[in-house]
Amino acid sequence: MKPYSKEKSYNAYHILFFLFFSLTMLNACSSSKKSANKNVEQVINTARSYRGTPYRYGGTSRSGMDCSALIYQSFASVGIQMPRTSESQSKLGKNVPDKNLQKGDLVFFATSKSRKKVTHSGIVTEVSGKGVFFIHSSTSLGVTEDNLNSAYWKKAFLFGKRILD
Repeated sequence: MKPYSKEKSYNAYHILFFLFFSLTMLNACSSSKKSANKNVEQVINTARSYRGTPYRYGGTSRSGMDCSALIYQSFASVGIQMPRTSESQSKLGKNVPDKNLQKGDLVFFATSKSRKKVTHSGIVTEVSGKGVFFIHSSTSLGVTEDNLNSAYWKKAFLFGKRILD
């Protein structure tokens, strides 16, 4: 039987510390992702609670709202203060290519004659084999969900942005 070695004990201490530290960090990262996912779901649920609300330019309530107000109200539900216009909202976050869009991302469109100017916006609610769905306040239908892959929206699409990571 070998005598007690302080050196081996010291190494075991370092290994235990490293394992504890690693598990703590993994748990923190996991917790952060759960929090982000929870925020995404809250934003989408808030936006969906406005379904059927009629469109009103400059409107910010259930009696009528525009597309940027839907984003403004939905992100406020998780404590994120957004600018009030689509153009200003489009300057926030990280750029996301359309093939990498995820739930909670913002999508921006040019729906007027100027094909490069942001005039409309929405929030991605679902990404599946059927396409990328987003919720927005449409001038004709009010708050509704549409497929980004439809001919109209595909042509008007400018870019996506990620606010929640």
